[in-house]
Amino acid sequence: MTTSPLTRAEQKERTRRAVLDAALGLCEDAPLAALSLRQVAKEVGIVPTAFYRHFASIEDLGLALVEESLATLRGVLRDVRRGPGPSYAAIIDASVAVLVDHVRRQRRHFTFIARERMAGPPAVRDAIATGIGLFERELATDLAHLPGTDTWAAEDLRILSDLIVSAMVTTAEKLVGTEAGSPAESAVAATARAQLRMTLVGAANWHPA
Repeated sequence: MTTSPLTRAEQKERTRRAVLDAALGLCEDAPLAALSLRQVAKEVGIVPTAFYRHFASIEDLGLALVEESLATLRGVLRDVRRGPGPSYAAIIDASVAVLVDHVRRQRRHFTFIARERMAGPPAVRDAIATGIGLFERELATDLAHLPGTDTWAAEDLRILSDLIVSAMVTTAEKLVGTEAGSPAESAVAATARAQLRMTLVGAANWHPA
């Protein structure tokens, strides 16, 4: 059985995917700022000039990796929060489980985010901050529909969502340093659940001024 040759668009997308994967692999051992397009091109097996058919620069490549790393997680967590009538405890348990699973399957993406969030090029750091800010705004909107928050001001909801998202980001960064299925991974997840429960117990007893 013969296979049809790839179209030009399919070949371009395959090469683009290979460039992204190569950059992720290289970024496991070095920051994005230390990479050169020649390194990435050599890893993929293309000439350096071919790199520019897919990305304008290494920084542009980094922005694509940020978008890819954050978009899927945002959608998964949004679906968890908008499930049929979840309790606070159910939201916490499901969200932490989703986060653990996602870090397991996309460890290189989270390693990249954890390093570049603080030490990446300015545009990449800004893109990560923007993505995290989007998590916070979406969560604040969802929190407004949960019991007990109907009298809260928008600022109160923003503060609570900031606390929750910050805990989740920190948890993801800790999970990157653990082995899948290890006691260390379980301990990080347990701590995250406890932190989030404490946060929401306090929120449930919050009385806006």
